[in-house]
Amino acid sequence: MSDDGSPVPATRRSHVIRLTLFAAFLLGLFYVVGVARIVDVDDVRRVVMATGPAAPLAYVAVSALLGAIFVPGPILAAGSGVLFGPVLGTFVTLFSAIGTACIASLVGRRAGRDGARSLMGAERADRLDAQVQRRGLWAVVGQRFVPGISDALASYAFGAFGVPLWQMAVGAFIGSAPRAFVYTALGASIGDLSAPLAYTAIGVWCVTAIAGAFVARSGFRAWRGRNKLSPSAEADAKVEDDSA
Repeated sequence: MSDDGSPVPATRRSHVIRLTLFAAFLLGLFYVVGVARIVDVDDVRRVVMATGPAAPLAYVAVSALLGAIFVPGPILAAGSGVLFGPVLGTFVTLFSAIGTACIASLVGRRAGRDGARSLMGAERADRLDAQVQRRGLWAVVGQRFVPGISDALASYAFGAFGVPLWQMAVGAFIGSAPRAFVYTALGASIGDLSAPLAYTAIGVWCVTAIAGAFVARSGFRAWRGRNKLSPSAEADAKVEDDSA
């Protein structure tokens, strides 16, 4: 039944079921790979190094795919630091993060876009699309700064809600850069965590975590403020956005 008591159309029901199954699949995949850790990253590193001079490109491709199936990004980034050092390794990690964002976004759009729109309703979905066009890029950047949120899971959600692929790629590049350096540098310094590089990485991580906390707080307050707007105030805010 819909909100007004009328029967839910069969097409909408099928979209909702498909979205629910997709979400359940992602959660199961997250547990199996991200929690149970069935993927051995050491084996991955050995396979990558066997490719010789193409190892950085191979690691970008493999790491992007592994990130999309919820292998923890910090572990992949640290492996990049061990294999390629802090400089090249940071670029390898960063492009891997962009690849993961694009892969997850495309899968999320393909598997969950229709279901998300059907669940929200056409009017809300259109309003969300308009918001995405204006603020989707910075939503992706902001999410990358918030600690504790899976980048892959967020990318699937962004794809389902229609964030364009270019915004995913650019947002992942901007938002992932600090953490790419942090975890790669720590991986490169694994034998000497008292080295200046390790201290620098820890300092950058602290700054990023603080910035992420402010981003999360500001986003939550903005969301609460929008939900508290009266219909007339919401209309005025929309007019201000359109004129800006």
